[in-house]
Amino acid sequence: MSGEEGHRGPGVRAEVRADGVALVTLDRPERHNALDLAAAAELARVWHRFRFDDAVRAVVLTGAGDRAFCTGIDRSAAVPQPGSPYSLDDPLRTAGPKSADLWKPVVAAVNGMACGGAFYLLGEAEFAVAAEDATFFDPHTTYGMVSAYETVHMAQRMPFGEAARLALMGTAERLSARRAYEIGLVSELTPPGGAVAAALRAAAVIAACPTEAVQGTVRALWAAKEATRERGLSLAPHLIALGNLPPEDQARLFASRDRSHRLR
Repeated sequence: MSGEEGHRGPGVRAEVRADGVALVTLDRPERHNALDLAAAAELARVWHRFRFDDAVRAVVLTGAGDRAFCTGIDRSAAVPQPGSPYSLDDPLRTAGPKSADLWKPVVAAVNGMACGGAFYLLGEAEFAVAAEDATFFDPHTTYGMVSAYETVHMAQRMPFGEAARLALMGTAERLSARRAYEIGLVSELTPPGGAVAAALRAAAVIAACPTEAVQGTVRALWAAKEATRERGLSLAPHLIALGNLPPEDQARLFASRDRSHRLR
């Protein structure tokens, strides 16, 4: 994938622009860009391809449409699990660029909702740009699920108290783009519909720099927090196995959910 070439796979579109920036779009707007197993696997394949494509020097990741950036794993996806309580298969664990060993910088362009498993992707981007009407929330506790991977990522992106509140309030509260900008989760706010253009501008500046220096800087940034992050992620499967309600109880809570929420 190089030059002006584009690629479309299950639930994901990728286009490499002439300025060295790849635009990756989660393309399931009818499902709020939630990832099923095929889309999660395709996203991982895209990151792996970019490792070997010298035409790609920076990446912008966004979601199709204006309703959602990503809402995590599609609830209709059946994820087979091993019988051992010491093992947990999570398809989103390998959906991010860092898990694919991609050290080319990734800028997230957030439009609409970003919730739950979207934090895997935001957590592995270098920084995020968001439209003023974007919102962030984590529904796990509301539905009897442990927010583990998501919380580890967000605890490294925002002050501890803000990460705790985001995770523990569930669906009752959403973080506004303005508040996300104030606490550092988002680095730039744009008018509605402007996040992708702003992210592409920033990525083009980065892509114009010598790529070896850029990738070395990315590695240095991540080295500063890698030990803490890896320790937290290593505990996540065990916490989920211990704390999650059975799937049928989760489904019952989801079906009876209160759709009202407070925006702060």
